[in-house]
Amino acid sequence: MKNASETESRKGRKSDLAQAALISPMVLWTLIFVGLAFLYIIGLSFMTKDAENFGVKLEFTFDNYAKLFQPMYWQVLKQSLLLAFYTTVICLLLGYPFGYLMSKVSVKWRGLIMLLVIVPFWTNALVRIYGWRILLLADGPINSLLKTLGIIDKPLKLLGTYGAVLLGMVYALIPFMILPVYTNVEKMDWSVVEAARDLGASPISAFITITLPMTVSGVLAGCVLVFVPSIGLFFISDLLGGAQDLLAGNLIRDQLLKSRDWPFAAALSVMLLIITSALLWLYRKAGGKNDMSIM
Repeated sequence: MKNASETESRKGRKSDLAQAALISPMVLWTLIFVGLAFLYIIGLSFMTKDAENFGVKLEFTFDNYAKLFQPMYWQVLKQSLLLAFYTTVICLLLGYPFGYLMSKVSVKWRGLIMLLVIVPFWTNALVRIYGWRILLLADGPINSLLKTLGIIDKPLKLLGTYGAVLLGMVYALIPFMILPVYTNVEKMDWSVVEAARDLGASPISAFITITLPMTVSGVLAGCVLVFVPSIGLFFISDLLGGAQDLLAGNLIRDQLLKSRDWPFAAALSVMLLIITSALLWLYRKAGGKNDMSIM
């Protein structure tokens, strides 16, 4: 018995060493390329702007965070959060029915639809947004088609509007809503829904009381996956909106490349990091599990 116990103990130690060897590259990668980057940004946010020395003076200060409370920057944050909210709501209204129906079609069609959802990721997002820019031009295909059909006499102003930015955001991020919803609906226990129908529940009542609660974790995951990146996608605002409404991503870009105020840009980045962390914490508290791992 003692020899058997020692053998099992050695096997356990070997298994632990094998697991440690497997995860150590990932831990090292995370520490170097994520942990050190975070520490650098946080440390930079407490430095002082300098015209020389790469724009940074090694003098500790809280001024960069104090600037965040100025009304102008609060307005930028408000605009960014509102745009992210509208984008998330529209993606939810479009993505939930799409993901739900995708899980109900045959396996053959499901694979094709899944491919069509994922294919855009094979192309650079900047190229795809440029495609929308061409479509929305005053002399672009959309206005040309409307004029040919006699619906309009003069070109509509489609480009350089808030609606164009919102369209670009939804187009770029809606797959992040579809996929978590699809995954949740596909692994549902449909016998519960059938039982509710057998007991007299209408299709709408069964959906509200059974299907929706069982897929809420996928909805939460999709909302987080859409909301978080939409705060910082500044290039969509630049290309489709003409940067008329300054967003948090645009502000960080301008502070880095135009104002050369790297410490303040770092403080803005830390603020967005705090907002992102708070959203992830709320997602976990609301019952989110591993639905975001599919991305």
